Amino acid sequence: MQAFFAALDRLVGGASLRIDRPCGSAHPRFPEVIYPVDYGYLEGTSGGDNEGVDVFRGTASGAGIVGIVLTADLTKRDVEVKILLDCSTDEIEAIEHLLHERLRLNASLVRRP
Repeated sequence: MQAFFAALDRLVGGASLRIDRPCGSAHPRFPEVIYPVDYGYLEGTSGGDNEGVDVFRGTASGAGIVGIVLTADLTKRDVEVKILLDCSTDEIEAIEHLLHERLRLNASLVRRP
């Protein structure tokens, strides 16, 4: 598991983070769903949906990658890894609520050991 997170550190360190849904903004398809932290993607990377690797960025500056969320979206028929960057414990809980309760995604949190 350590090697996996070390590889993610290198991936994040070598890519620019583009925030396309700032904290407090509405989801594009579900305007009643509000993002609790910044959400975006790593430019020049490719995730399960052939778009950039998704990143939730919190306010715990300097914490680095604190975990990942694995999602299985049965509607879109895709599986993705979403990186949790600089997220506090409260922000992680808010992200889990967003994914499970608001967006109804099958999601599992993997905290960095």
